[in-house]
Amino acid sequence: MIRSRWFGASKKLGVIFITLFGLLTMTFVIGRLMPIDPVLAVVGPDADSSTYEQVFQQMGLDRPIWIQYFYYLQDMLSGDFGYAILTGSPVINDIIRVLPATIELASVAIIFGVGLGVPLGVYAATHRGQLGDHLTRIITLFGYSTPVFWVGMVGLIIFYAWLNWAGAAGRIGFAYDGMFESYTGFYLIDTLLSGNVEAFVSALRHIALPAAILGLNSVSFIGRMTRSFMLEQLSQEYVKTARVKGLSEHSVIWKHAFKNILVQLLTIVALAYGGLLEGAVLIETVFAWPGFGQYLTDSLLMGDMNAVMASVLFIGLVFVFLNLLSDVLYKLFDPRTK
Repeated sequence: MIRSRWFGASKKLGVIFITLFGLLTMTFVIGRLMPIDPVLAVVGPDADSSTYEQVFQQMGLDRPIWIQYFYYLQDMLSGDFGYAILTGSPVINDIIRVLPATIELASVAIIFGVGLGVPLGVYAATHRGQLGDHLTRIITLFGYSTPVFWVGMVGLIIFYAWLNWAGAAGRIGFAYDGMFESYTGFYLIDTLLSGNVEAFVSALRHIALPAAILGLNSVSFIGRMTRSFMLEQLSQEYVKTARVKGLSEHSVIWKHAFKNILVQLLTIVALAYGGLLEGAVLIETVFAWPGFGQYLTDSLLMGDMNAVMASVLFIGLVFVFLNLLSDVLYKLFDPRTK
Protein backbone atom coordinates (compact mmCIF):
# COMPACT_ATOMS: atom_id res chain seq x y z
CA MET A 1 0.00 0.00 0.00
CA ILE A 2 2.73 2.47 1.05
CA ARG A 3 4.91 1.48 -1.92
CA SER A 4 2.04 2.03 -4.35
CA ARG A 5 1.34 5.47 -2.86
CA TRP A 6 5.00 6.45 -3.14
CA PHE A 7 5.02 5.20 -6.72
CA GLY A 8 1.89 7.20 -7.52
CA ALA A 9 3.32 10.37 -5.94
CA SER A 10 6.64 9.93 -7.77
CA LYS A 11 4.82 9.39 -11.04
CA LYS A 12 2.76 12.54 -10.50
CA LEU A 13 5.88 14.59 -9.69
CA GLY A 14 7.57 13.20 -12.77
CA VAL A 15 4.64 14.22 -14.97
CA ILE A 16 4.67 17.72 -13.45
CA PHE A 17 8.43 18.04 -14.02
CA ILE A 18 8.16 16.93 -17.66
CA THR A 19 5.20 19.26 -18.21
CA LEU A 20 7.03 22.27 -16.76
CA PHE A 21 10.19 21.45 -18.74
CA GLY A 22 8.15 21.16 -21.93
CA LEU A 23 6.38 24.42 -21.10
CA LEU A 24 9.67 26.24 -20.62
CA THR A 25 11.01 24.81 -23.88
CA MET A 26 7.89 25.76 -25.86
CA THR A 27 7.97 29.27 -24.41
CA PHE A 28 11.58 29.67 -25.53
CA VAL A 29 10.79 28.36 -29.03
CA ILE A 30 7.77 30.69 -29.34
CA GLY A 31 9.92 33.62 -28.29
CA ARG A 32 12.44 32.83 -31.00
CA LEU A 33 9.90 32.10 -33.76
CA MET A 34 7.67 35.15 -33.29
CA PRO A 35 8.16 37.72 -36.08
CA ILE A 36 9.26 40.39 -33.59
CA ASP A 37 12.77 41.75 -33.26
CA PRO A 38 13.40 42.08 -29.50
CA VAL A 39 16.33 44.42 -30.13
CA LEU A 40 14.22 46.88 -32.15
CA ALA A 41 11.62 46.80 -29.39
CA VAL A 42 14.31 48.09 -27.01
CA VAL A 43 16.27 50.55 -29.13
CA GLY A 44 13.51 51.70 -31.47
CA PRO A 45 13.44 51.77 -35.28
CA ASP A 46 15.59 54.91 -35.53
CA ALA A 47 18.66 53.52 -33.72
CA ASP A 48 21.92 53.30 -35.63
CA SER A 49 23.63 50.01 -36.44
CA SER A 50 26.27 50.31 -33.69
CA THR A 51 23.61 50.78 -31.00
CA TYR A 52 21.64 47.87 -32.45
CA GLU A 53 24.71 45.61 -32.41
CA GLN A 54 25.61 46.60 -28.85
CA VAL A 55 22.14 45.79 -27.51
CA PHE A 56 22.07 42.61 -29.63
CA GLN A 57 25.17 41.39 -27.81
CA GLN A 58 23.96 42.57 -24.40
CA MET A 59 20.81 40.48 -24.83
CA GLY A 60 22.96 37.45 -25.64
CA LEU A 61 21.42 36.96 -29.08
CA ASP A 62 24.86 36.57 -30.66
CA ARG A 63 25.41 33.31 -28.76
CA PRO A 64 24.57 29.87 -30.16
CA ILE A 65 20.92 28.93 -29.69
CA TRP A 66 21.66 26.14 -27.23
CA ILE A 67 23.61 28.53 -24.98
CA GLN A 68 20.72 31.02 -25.14
CA TYR A 69 18.40 28.21 -24.13
CA PHE A 70 20.63 27.24 -21.18
CA TYR A 71 20.73 30.81 -19.84
CA TYR A 72 16.99 31.13 -20.44
CA LEU A 73 16.30 28.06 -18.29
CA GLN A 74 18.67 29.35 -15.64
CA ASP A 75 16.91 32.72 -15.50
CA MET A 76 13.40 31.24 -15.48
CA LEU A 77 14.18 28.75 -12.70
CA SER A 78 15.71 31.54 -10.59
CA GLY A 79 12.65 33.76 -11.10
CA ASP A 80 14.48 36.29 -13.27
CA PHE A 81 12.11 37.19 -16.11
CA GLY A 82 13.98 40.32 -17.11
CA TYR A 83 12.67 43.88 -17.35
CA ALA A 84 9.56 45.03 -19.18
CA ILE A 85 9.99 47.60 -21.92
CA LEU A 86 6.53 49.04 -21.25
CA THR A 87 7.11 49.90 -17.59
CA GLY A 88 10.85 49.58 -17.04
CA SER A 89 10.12 47.37 -14.02
CA PRO A 90 10.99 43.70 -13.48
CA VAL A 91 8.39 41.59 -15.29
CA ILE A 92 7.66 39.55 -12.16
CA ASN A 93 6.75 42.78 -10.31
CA ASP A 94 4.43 43.80 -13.14
CA ILE A 95 2.67 40.42 -13.09
CA ILE A 96 2.23 40.59 -9.31
CA ARG A 97 0.79 44.10 -9.70
CA VAL A 98 -1.77 43.32 -12.42
CA LEU A 99 -2.70 39.79 -11.33
CA PRO A 100 -5.20 40.68 -8.55
CA ALA A 101 -7.42 42.52 -11.05
CA THR A 102 -7.63 39.46 -13.31
CA ILE A 103 -8.10 37.02 -10.44
CA GLU A 104 -10.95 39.15 -9.07
CA LEU A 105 -12.58 39.35 -12.50
CA ALA A 106 -12.21 35.62 -13.16
CA SER A 107 -13.41 34.70 -9.65
CA VAL A 108 -16.62 36.71 -10.02
CA ALA A 109 -17.05 35.21 -13.50
CA ILE A 110 -16.66 31.62 -12.25
CA ILE A 111 -19.16 32.29 -9.45
CA PHE A 112 -21.55 33.49 -12.14
CA GLY A 113 -20.72 30.46 -14.30
CA VAL A 114 -21.25 27.89 -11.55
CA GLY A 115 -24.27 29.66 -10.06
CA LEU A 116 -26.09 29.69 -13.39
CA GLY A 117 -24.51 26.82 -15.30
CA VAL A 118 -25.10 24.07 -12.72
CA PRO A 119 -28.83 24.76 -12.18
CA LEU A 120 -29.33 25.08 -15.95
CA GLY A 121 -27.59 21.75 -16.54
CA VAL A 122 -29.57 19.98 -13.83
CA TYR A 123 -32.85 21.47 -15.09
CA ALA A 124 -32.10 20.43 -18.68
CA ALA A 125 -31.24 16.87 -17.59
CA THR A 126 -34.38 16.46 -15.49
CA HIS A 127 -36.56 17.83 -18.34
CA ARG A 128 -34.87 15.99 -21.17
CA GLY A 129 -36.59 16.43 -24.54
CA GLN A 130 -38.93 19.11 -23.21
CA LEU A 131 -39.10 22.81 -24.10
CA GLY A 132 -36.92 23.81 -21.13
CA ASP A 133 -34.21 21.39 -22.21
CA HIS A 134 -34.20 22.73 -25.78
CA LEU A 135 -34.09 26.35 -24.59
CA THR A 136 -31.22 25.58 -22.24
CA ARG A 137 -29.25 23.92 -25.00
CA ILE A 138 -29.83 26.91 -27.29
CA ILE A 139 -28.67 29.32 -24.56
CA THR A 140 -25.54 27.32 -23.82
CA LEU A 141 -24.77 26.95 -27.54
CA PHE A 142 -25.12 30.71 -27.97
CA GLY A 143 -22.82 31.42 -25.04
CA TYR A 144 -20.24 28.90 -26.24
CA SER A 145 -20.10 30.04 -29.87
CA THR A 146 -20.52 33.84 -29.67
CA PRO A 147 -17.26 35.86 -29.75
CA VAL A 148 -16.72 37.32 -26.31
CA PHE A 149 -15.41 40.66 -27.61
CA TRP A 150 -18.61 41.15 -29.66
CA VAL A 151 -20.81 40.40 -26.66
CA GLY A 152 -18.66 42.80 -24.63
CA MET A 153 -19.18 45.67 -27.05
CA VAL A 154 -22.92 45.00 -27.28
CA GLY A 155 -23.08 44.84 -23.48
CA LEU A 156 -21.35 48.22 -23.20
CA ILE A 157 -23.81 49.79 -25.64
CA ILE A 158 -26.87 48.41 -23.84
CA PHE A 159 -25.97 48.40 -20.15
CA TYR A 160 -23.59 51.38 -20.04
CA ALA A 161 -24.52 53.75 -22.87
CA TRP A 162 -28.30 53.19 -22.91
CA LEU A 163 -29.36 51.97 -19.46
CA ASN A 164 -26.44 53.36 -17.40
CA TRP A 165 -26.50 50.27 -15.17
CA ALA A 166 -22.86 49.34 -15.56
CA GLY A 167 -19.75 51.33 -14.78
CA ALA A 168 -17.41 52.74 -17.41
CA ALA A 169 -13.87 51.58 -18.13
CA GLY A 170 -11.58 50.45 -15.35
CA ARG A 171 -12.14 48.78 -11.99
CA ILE A 172 -13.79 51.66 -10.11
CA GLY A 173 -15.06 55.20 -10.62
CA PHE A 174 -12.43 57.93 -10.80
CA ALA A 175 -13.92 59.65 -7.76
CA TYR A 176 -13.16 56.62 -5.57
CA ASP A 177 -9.75 55.70 -6.94
CA GLY A 178 -7.25 55.91 -4.06
CA MET A 179 -10.01 56.57 -1.52
CA PHE A 180 -9.57 53.24 0.28
CA GLU A 181 -6.74 51.13 1.64
CA SER A 182 -5.36 48.35 -0.57
CA TYR A 183 -5.14 45.25 1.63
CA THR A 184 -5.49 42.43 -0.90
CA GLY A 185 -5.53 44.08 -4.34
CA PHE A 186 -9.15 42.92 -4.78
CA TYR A 187 -11.29 46.05 -4.90
CA LEU A 188 -14.51 44.36 -3.78
CA ILE A 189 -12.79 43.11 -0.63
CA ASP A 190 -10.63 46.19 0.00
CA THR A 191 -13.56 48.62 -0.21
CA LEU A 192 -15.52 46.56 2.31
CA LEU A 193 -12.55 46.26 4.66
CA SER A 194 -12.11 50.03 4.44
CA GLY A 195 -15.78 50.56 5.23
CA ASN A 196 -16.34 52.58 2.06
CA VAL A 197 -19.75 51.35 0.90
CA GLU A 198 -20.01 53.84 -1.98
CA ALA A 199 -16.66 52.68 -3.36
CA PHE A 200 -17.81 49.06 -3.03
CA VAL A 201 -20.95 49.82 -5.04
CA SER A 202 -18.84 51.54 -7.70
CA ALA A 203 -16.44 48.58 -7.89
CA LEU A 204 -19.41 46.20 -8.12
CA ARG A 205 -20.96 48.21 -10.97
CA HIS A 206 -17.67 48.13 -12.86
CA ILE A 207 -17.01 44.40 -12.45
CA ALA A 208 -20.56 43.06 -12.90
CA LEU A 209 -20.82 43.44 -16.69
CA PRO A 210 -17.34 42.23 -17.74
CA ALA A 211 -17.52 39.33 -15.26
CA ALA A 212 -20.97 38.28 -16.51
CA ILE A 213 -19.84 38.39 -20.15
CA LEU A 214 -16.58 36.60 -19.36
CA GLY A 215 -18.53 34.01 -17.38
CA LEU A 216 -21.01 33.43 -20.21
CA ASN A 217 -18.67 30.91 -21.81
CA SER A 218 -18.20 29.05 -18.53
CA VAL A 219 -22.00 29.01 -18.03
CA SER A 220 -22.29 27.20 -21.35
CA PHE A 221 -19.40 24.82 -20.67
CA ILE A 222 -20.44 23.97 -17.10
CA GLY A 223 -24.13 23.77 -18.06
CA ARG A 224 -23.53 21.35 -20.93
CA MET A 225 -21.21 19.14 -18.86
CA THR A 226 -23.59 19.15 -15.88
CA ARG A 227 -26.44 18.08 -18.14
CA SER A 228 -24.32 15.25 -19.56
CA PHE A 229 -23.21 14.04 -16.11
CA MET A 230 -26.74 14.20 -14.69
CA LEU A 231 -28.24 12.29 -17.61
CA GLU A 232 -25.76 9.50 -16.97
CA GLN A 233 -26.61 9.37 -13.26
CA LEU A 234 -30.38 9.59 -13.75
CA SER A 235 -30.26 6.44 -15.86
CA GLN A 236 -28.59 4.43 -13.07
CA GLU A 237 -30.39 1.77 -11.08
CA TYR A 238 -29.92 3.46 -7.72
CA VAL A 239 -31.99 6.43 -8.94
CA LYS A 240 -34.82 4.16 -10.00
CA THR A 241 -34.61 2.37 -6.65
CA ALA A 242 -34.75 5.69 -4.76
CA ARG A 243 -37.89 6.69 -6.66
CA VAL A 244 -39.53 3.31 -6.03
CA LYS A 245 -38.86 3.76 -2.31
CA GLY A 246 -40.93 6.94 -2.42
CA LEU A 247 -38.21 9.55 -2.03
CA SER A 248 -39.12 13.04 -3.22
CA GLU A 249 -37.90 14.10 -6.64
CA HIS A 250 -35.88 16.90 -5.03
CA SER A 251 -34.10 14.39 -2.80
CA VAL A 252 -33.45 11.99 -5.68
CA ILE A 253 -31.96 14.71 -7.87
CA TRP A 254 -29.92 16.77 -5.41
CA LYS A 255 -29.07 14.37 -2.58
CA HIS A 256 -28.35 11.31 -4.70
CA ALA A 257 -27.73 11.99 -8.41
CA PHE A 258 -26.12 15.42 -8.06
CA LYS A 259 -23.93 14.27 -5.17
CA ASN A 260 -22.38 11.65 -7.43
CA ILE A 261 -21.32 14.17 -10.09
CA LEU A 262 -19.65 16.62 -7.69
CA VAL A 263 -16.22 15.07 -8.16
CA GLN A 264 -16.50 15.34 -11.95
CA LEU A 265 -17.72 18.91 -11.68
CA LEU A 266 -14.65 19.87 -9.63
CA THR A 267 -12.40 19.17 -12.60
CA ILE A 268 -14.75 20.98 -14.98
CA VAL A 269 -14.88 24.06 -12.76
CA ALA A 270 -11.08 24.06 -12.33
CA LEU A 271 -10.56 23.92 -16.11
CA ALA A 272 -13.21 26.59 -16.65
CA TYR A 273 -11.49 28.86 -14.13
CA GLY A 274 -8.15 28.44 -15.88
CA GLY A 275 -9.86 29.23 -19.17
CA LEU A 276 -11.29 32.41 -17.67
CA LEU A 277 -7.85 33.58 -16.55
CA GLU A 278 -6.57 32.95 -20.06
CA GLY A 279 -9.64 34.28 -21.87
CA ALA A 280 -9.72 37.53 -19.92
CA VAL A 281 -7.41 39.06 -22.53
CA LEU A 282 -10.23 40.16 -24.86
CA ILE A 283 -12.62 41.26 -22.12
CA GLU A 284 -9.93 43.30 -20.38
CA THR A 285 -9.14 44.99 -23.69
CA VAL A 286 -12.79 45.84 -24.38
CA PHE A 287 -13.45 47.15 -20.86
CA ALA A 288 -9.97 48.71 -20.33
CA TRP A 289 -9.60 46.47 -17.30
CA PRO A 290 -6.06 46.95 -15.91
CA GLY A 291 -5.30 43.28 -15.42
CA PHE A 292 -3.06 40.51 -16.66
CA GLY A 293 -4.82 40.20 -20.02
CA GLN A 294 -4.40 43.84 -20.90
CA TYR A 295 -0.78 43.71 -19.76
CA LEU A 296 -0.15 40.78 -22.12
CA THR A 297 -1.89 42.57 -24.99
CA ASP A 298 0.09 45.78 -24.50
CA SER A 299 3.31 43.76 -24.26
CA LEU A 300 2.55 42.02 -27.55
CA LEU A 301 1.86 45.33 -29.28
CA MET A 302 5.13 46.71 -27.91
CA GLY A 303 7.09 43.62 -28.94
CA ASP A 304 8.17 43.15 -25.31
CA MET A 305 9.29 39.53 -25.46
CA ASN A 306 10.35 39.34 -21.81
CA ALA A 307 6.82 40.19 -20.69
CA VAL A 308 5.16 38.04 -23.35
CA MET A 309 7.22 34.92 -22.61
CA ALA A 310 6.77 35.32 -18.85
CA SER A 311 3.00 35.77 -19.30
CA VAL A 312 2.69 32.69 -21.51
CA LEU A 313 4.71 30.71 -18.99
CA PHE A 314 2.49 31.94 -16.16
CA ILE A 315 -0.69 30.86 -17.98
CA GLY A 316 0.78 27.40 -18.45
CA LEU A 317 1.72 27.22 -14.76
CA VAL A 318 -1.86 28.15 -13.83
CA PHE A 319 -3.24 25.20 -15.79
CA VAL A 320 -0.65 22.84 -14.29
CA PHE A 321 -1.58 24.03 -10.79
CA LEU A 322 -5.33 23.74 -11.43
CA ASN A 323 -4.94 20.20 -12.80
CA LEU A 324 -2.90 19.28 -9.73
CA LEU A 325 -5.52 20.87 -7.47
CA SER A 326 -8.34 18.96 -9.16
CA ASP A 327 -6.44 15.69 -8.64
CA VAL A 328 -6.04 16.49 -4.93
CA LEU A 329 -9.75 17.34 -4.63
CA TYR A 330 -10.61 14.08 -6.38
CA LYS A 331 -8.80 12.17 -3.68
CA LEU A 332 -10.44 14.19 -0.91
CA PHE A 333 -14.02 13.86 -2.12
CA ASP A 334 -14.06 10.50 -3.91
CA PRO A 335 -13.61 7.61 -1.42
CA ARG A 336 -12.88 5.20 -4.26
CA THR A 337 -9.49 6.88 -4.84
CA LYS A 338 -8.33 6.50 -1.23
